[in-house]
Amino acid sequence: MGRKDASTSRIPVDQYRKQIGKQDYKKTRPMLRATRLKAEAKKTALGVKEVALVLAAILVFLLAFYAFFYLNISNEVDLDLDPDEN
Repeated sequence: MGRKDASTSRIPVDQYRKQIGKQDYKKTRPMLRATRLKAEAKKTALGVKEVALVLAAILVFLLAFYAFFYLNISNEVDLDLDPDEN
């Protein structure tokens, strides 16, 4: 048979969880819903870091596109101006 003392001795983490559960139970449903929605919005919101990375990627792509055509056109111009034709 088990002892009564054995059931009352709990790990401090379990006691802490029980206290938090009691505190959350005291909150009303609208408060809990608002807290949950706020946490979800925070999790799904785009941060400044993500926006900056997307803008940097677009900028790099545009610069590479511009450099490709600049080098392509500059090589064609050099071929058209042949100094030995005169």
